[in-house]
Amino acid sequence: MPQATAAVPAALPQIPVSDLAPWAIFSALLAAVVLFFVGAEQGAFSVLEGTLVHEWVHDARHVMGYPCH
Repeated sequence: MPQATAAVPAALPQIPVSDLAPWAIFSALLAAVVLFFVGAEQGAFSVLEGTLVHEWVHDARHVMGYPCH
């Protein structure tokens, strides 16, 4: 009869903060750009002319609580 052996728990990989920092900065900048286009574009700080971006993110503005009318 085979004997049961105890399973050795797998060790979690250790990721240094210095490896995560560039990804964290990139993610924060990307989130800021998305937040700008959803919340502020076609307003006082508009970067693009016209209403194209406004129409693209119109429903997202309402979901996030931004007034746009």
